[in-house]
Amino acid sequence: ADWCVDCKRMERYTFPEPEVRAALDGSVLLKADVTANDAADRELMNRFGIFGPPAILFFGPDGAELRPYRLLGFVPAERFAQHVSEARSAAGVGP
Repeated sequence: ADWCVDCKRMERYTFPEPEVRAALDGSVLLKADVTANDAADRELMNRFGIFGPPAILFFGPDGAELRPYRLLGFVPAERFAQHVSEARSAAGVGP
């Protein structure tokens, strides 16, 4: 959401970092823009039990969410990259 301070921090300080890009390599990334906070946005957030952005959800190859790996709020690059690696390992993808 364009009004989300932590979203902007993630975009600026976390996602561009080489270790994060390497950790996400081979992943399918989807981004939902909930700026409007309209009925569709609220329905999406309700579907996943999210109170607001940013929320990073991880899914395995079977499409099931890896719920223990869900992240909410700002996460610095180094910690995020490690978390992604752990989530991918739990899903049986990547090293």
